[in-house]
Amino acid sequence: MKQIPEKMRAYMDAILEKTNSEEMKKLFNNTFVNTWTTTIQETEQDAFVITGDIPAMWLRDSSAQVKNYLAIMPDCPEIRETVRKVIARQMHYICMDPYANAFNFEDNGHGHVNDITEMSPWVWERKYEVDSLCYPVHLAYEYWKIAGSDDIFTVETRQAFEKIIATWKVEQNHDESPYLFSRLKYRRFCDTLHNHGKGNPVNYTGMTWSGFRPSDDACTWGYLVPANMFAVVILREMAEIALNIWQDATLAQNALTLAGEINQGIQKYAIIETREFGPVYAYEVDGRGNALMMDDANVPSLISAPYLGYCSVDDPIYQNTRRMLLSKENPFYFEGEKAHGIGSPHTPENYVWHIALAMQGLTSTDPAEMKMLLDMIMDTHADTWFMHESFSVDDPTQFTREWFAWANTICSEFFIRCINEHII
Repeated sequence: MKQIPEKMRAYMDAILEKTNSEEMKKLFNNTFVNTWTTTIQETEQDAFVITGDIPAMWLRDSSAQVKNYLAIMPDCPEIRETVRKVIARQMHYICMDPYANAFNFEDNGHGHVNDITEMSPWVWERKYEVDSLCYPVHLAYEYWKIAGSDDIFTVETRQAFEKIIATWKVEQNHDESPYLFSRLKYRRFCDTLHNHGKGNPVNYTGMTWSGFRPSDDACTWGYLVPANMFAVVILREMAEIALNIWQDATLAQNALTLAGEINQGIQKYAIIETREFGPVYAYEVDGRGNALMMDDANVPSLISAPYLGYCSVDDPIYQNTRRMLLSKENPFYFEGEKAHGIGSPHTPENYVWHIALAMQGLTSTDPAEMKMLLDMIMDTHADTWFMHESFSVDDPTQFTREWFAWANTICSEFFIRCINEHII
C-alpha cells in the first residue's frame, strides 16, 4: 500500500476541520485516498494506475483518479512526481496506439486478446473512445497550470498531441478510417461494433467519430456529443501549450482549426428542438437525421458539459438539456425508494451511479439540490464507506463494483465542494 504523504494528510485535515459530521469525515477519508493507496504502481520512469478491481490502466480513469491530488502538488514534490509519471505513461500509450482505451503494465498479452482489431500485447482493450484521448491532455494542461512546470512536455508528449489531432481528423470521415472492432464472444449487444466492425453509417458533420462511450459501450449513432464537447476544450488547451511551450504555431493552428470544425458540427447537428424543453443537446447523432436523446452516468456526459469547460452552467441550452436529462424523458433516469438519478445501459435497469450523482452536484448552483444529492450519496454506500459503480434505487446493498476508484475520486471532489460551501 502506497503511504499517504504528510502534505496530503494536512490538506485533508484542513478540509475536514470545516465539518462536524463524523460520517462525512469517515467517508471523505476513505474515498479521497483510495486511488493513492491502492491503485498506483510506480517505476523509475512512470506510473501505472489500475481502475480498482480490473488490473488494467484506462487512459480516462487514470486521469480522473488523480485529479484531486493536483491541488496539493505545489506543496508536495512527491505527489507532483507521481502525477508527472502517470502523464508520462499515458503519453507513451497514446503514441503506441491512439485507438486503444486500456493498457497492460507490460507487454504480457492480458485482456481481450480475441477481439478482431489490431491488438498488441500491451493493449488490454482496443475500444476506440474520443474521451480516452481527451483526459490525458487535460490532465497535462492542469498539471502545467497548477504545478507551474513544463517537465511533462517531452518529445513523446508532442508526438502524442500530433497523433491525437491526426486520429481525430481521420475520424471526421470514418468511412476512410482503418479502425475496425468486433468482439465475437460478447455478453451484451453494446460490447461490439456491428456492420462488420465499422458501426452504423454516419455522414460528415465536422465532429469526430467515436466507436465507444466512456462506459465502454458501443455508440449507436457514431458522433458522441459530450465527447466532442470535451475534444473542443482540450484542442484549445493543446493550442495554448503548443504556442507557449514549443512555440509551434502550426500545431496550435491545426488544433484550433479542428476545434472550430468540431464545435461547428455540434452547434449544427447536435442541437434538437423539443416541444417540452426547447432546444437541447442530443447525446449522439449521425449526421443522417438520427439522434439519441439520453445521457449516461459516465463522464463526459451531457450533464457534465460545464464541468468539462465546454459551456457555462447557466447556458440556456445546457439548462434545457439538464432539465430533460433529470426527467423521465431520459430513458436512463431512474427513481426508487432510496435514490433517483442517472444510470447507464452498462448496468442493470433501475441502478443509479454514484459518479452521476456527484456530477449532478458538481454542476448544480442550487444549495438545496446539492444537499439532497449529498444526503443521497451518504445514505447509499451500503455500509462499505466507499462509492460503487451503480446501485439499486430501491436497495443500495445491491450494487456493482465494490472497488471502483473513479467513483471514489469524483465523490470526494463533490464532498470538498459541499464542505467548503457549508452544505454540510
